[in-house]
Amino acid sequence: MSSDTADKDSQPAIEYFLEDITYQGKKPRTRDAYRRVLTDFESYLDSRGLSLGEANHRDCMAYIHGLRGSVAESTVATYASYLHRFYEYMVQVGRFDDNPMSLVLEEIDESINTDPARRDISIIEMRDFFGTIDHPLDAAVIGTLLKTGIRAGELCNLDLRDLTLDTSPVALNSRANLDGRAPSFYVDSEPTQGEVYNGQERTASSKRKRATTIPVDDELAYLIRRWLAIRPDGRTETRPLFVSTAGEWGKRLTPDMVHHMVESHARDAGWYSDGGGPEENVTPHYFRHFFTTHLRDRTGDRGVVKYLRGDVAQDVIDTYTHDWGSRVRGVYKENIYNIL
Repeated sequence: MSSDTADKDSQPAIEYFLEDITYQGKKPRTRDAYRRVLTDFESYLDSRGLSLGEANHRDCMAYIHGLRGSVAESTVATYASYLHRFYEYMVQVGRFDDNPMSLVLEEIDESINTDPARRDISIIEMRDFFGTIDHPLDAAVIGTLLKTGIRAGELCNLDLRDLTLDTSPVALNSRANLDGRAPSFYVDSEPTQGEVYNGQERTASSKRKRATTIPVDDELAYLIRRWLAIRPDGRTETRPLFVSTAGEWGKRLTPDMVHHMVESHARDAGWYSDGGGPEENVTPHYFRHFFTTHLRDRTGDRGVVKYLRGDVAQDVIDTYTHDWGSRVRGVYKENIYNIL
């Protein structure tokens, strides 16, 4: 990897990155969060006699491992995400030769994907559970989580333009990225909590490494159309896909709303209890685990599953995007489980 100070006049890598994200419109609190993580990592590397540009994946993994036990797992994941985005950007602008965090995140993902402690729910049991969900909004939200594996925050960030269907009760005005696609979602990697995206400040960040086009099968298309037929007009011109039908009528759903929705149904099924951990409670993230486990077992194609999860690097994304219709959509439609 090239040095982060290519010559004596080069701007230090962290300041270069922070200045660029300022130009991109990142808010001060976001820049401050990046600064804290990056300077802490730089100090760690300095103690090992290394610069940011000299770190390899083992150095990064050692740093991430050292965080465990002192901070929450969610904080560990946040630190890893910040470092990944820093290195990825510095590679894009030519300051570094490669991103050592790519492999680290893949290893972290694998440890999450294969977590044996989570509740084991069969497809038949999940189908029975889903059969108890009557409200069109709840069915569309939980159905989308179950059949796409997206995170709750990513679901909340979806706008009507991020969806294409063969037929729809409302005009979708799908974005150009979906031109020529069969029914599918476009899940962008850009939305960031607290920052404006497509004209509205967002309550959650997308944690995808790259934007992903996810197929919508006939079951999910039915659930979405049924929801759209009764969907209230949103409070903003951004036309969010999922909005509240309760006290905050027409407001874009937030991750807390989605968690409450899932918790309510999971409690009724005996799958959620106060004080229970991820090994027993069914939460929105459980559906991502369910999707990953069952689709990977059915397809035997880890690459397609990692693409759908948004967990792969740009070169792999390009490979699957180029042959999306058969390599991704074909494998998905042949193997996705039924929930109706």
